[in-house]
Amino acid sequence: MDFLQPASWSEALAAKAAHPDAMPIAGGTDVMVELNFDRRRPPGLLDLTRVGALTEWGYDGDLLRVGAGVTYRRIIDELGGVLPGLAMAARTVGSPQIRNRGTVGGNLGSASPAGDAHPPLLATDARVEVASVRGTRTVPVDEFFTEPKRSVLAPDELISAFLVAPAAGPQQFAKIGTRNAMVIAVCSFAVALHPDTRRVGTGIGSAAPTPLRAHQAEELLAAELPWRSRGPLPVPLARRFGELVAAAAAPIDDVRGTAAYRRHALAVLARRTLGWAWAQVSAHREPGGRS
Repeated sequence: MDFLQPASWSEALAAKAAHPDAMPIAGGTDVMVELNFDRRRPPGLLDLTRVGALTEWGYDGDLLRVGAGVTYRRIIDELGGVLPGLAMAARTVGSPQIRNRGTVGGNLGSASPAGDAHPPLLATDARVEVASVRGTRTVPVDEFFTEPKRSVLAPDELISAFLVAPAAGPQQFAKIGTRNAMVIAVCSFAVALHPDTRRVGTGIGSAAPTPLRAHQAEELLAAELPWRSRGPLPVPLARRFGELVAAAAAPIDDVRGTAAYRRHALAVLARRTLGWAWAQVSAHREPGGRS
């Protein structure tokens, strides 16, 4: 097995072009599991830990550009105030040691339907920046995943960053598992509310061949939430939202849960996260407002 260790981004892209079968590795929290259990045996490893540009984040116009090598711990500590949904998801990833090593870029690269970072990225309309020696392009995250553990990445491309707008309203994330962390999600859900523009974003994980959004559920809330009055969340609306989220999923039976249980759990998670998020909106309601 070849071991490639570029010192710069340009060297990394050149190495990937010359060795398209080489597997990228940064934190190694997914890759090393695959190697240790002999599930994959790539002809080479492309170590990206010396590429400093991947560990940087900053603003690109109105968007945050977060390097693929930024760890979950840094997402929590440095970006929790502007990307609260993603920070919530990051807190549920593995153990502290895993969060110190694992990266959102690696989560995207593995393209697992159960990736904890995927639902909040979907709910916030994130874009994935990928690059090769041929150039750089950005892909909407809801177009990035193609099938279980497969994405639109070409053999010579690497993930360089993701771009996302800072939170314009409450965001929530929750998942079902045998415990809160150090577990693969039975299912997970994220919601993002945009009170100023009256928009809603959603993200579903571990309940379909790929992570996905619940578009009909988003449209329902955008049209029927009491945006102007910011009054109490109508119970029938929350219930219908949960039903539409569950209907958007395409789960299977496996060792972690049945399809029926996943649908039920998603409906519950959707209602709960919406309730938590709307409570934050209602806390800032204006006296005398009308819907």
